[in-house]
Amino acid sequence: MAGTAILSHGLNSSPDATKVTAMAEVARSRGWAEVRPDFSDLDESGRLVDIDHRIQRLCEHIDAASGPVVLAGSSMGSFAAGFASLERKVAGLFLLVPPIVIDGYARTFAAADVPTTVIHAWGDDLIPAQDVVRWAQARRSRLVLVDDGHRLAGHVQFCAEEFGRFLDAL
Repeated sequence: MAGTAILSHGLNSSPDATKVTAMAEVARSRGWAEVRPDFSDLDESGRLVDIDHRIQRLCEHIDAASGPVVLAGSSMGSFAAGFASLERKVAGLFLLVPPIVIDGYARTFAAADVPTTVIHAWGDDLIPAQDVVRWAQARRSRLVLVDDGHRLAGHVQFCAEEFGRFLDAL
């Protein structure tokens, strides 16, 4: 099954971010179309209300996609992907270092009951690993914990390879 992989960058990043670019290459190599929305204009304000705008923009990309849609994201990109999956039908979620709670934001992280893989870092200084473990455990989502920090800088290729396996399994 090939469709569209929508890859969402993290806060204050870009569609050309290292992990998103690596996952885009993997998607293309497997015959998936890839879309990398740009949220940098929303990130500039730093306002919590822009999280909802990010989710809405992501939903618009889902609406425009062809074939089954997989949402993948890093950090804030994962957060938006989870909420967008509750508003639109998606075939799966691939989430890197997803925040479970954002101080000041009214909603705790949630996502549709679809095939989900989560990669998180034991040494994430922004998002406690225990929060992600509890979230993934409650859903029985596949969870991979790596010895790295929030940016997963030492695991970019590993994340891309895992994304390929995720796509292959759908």
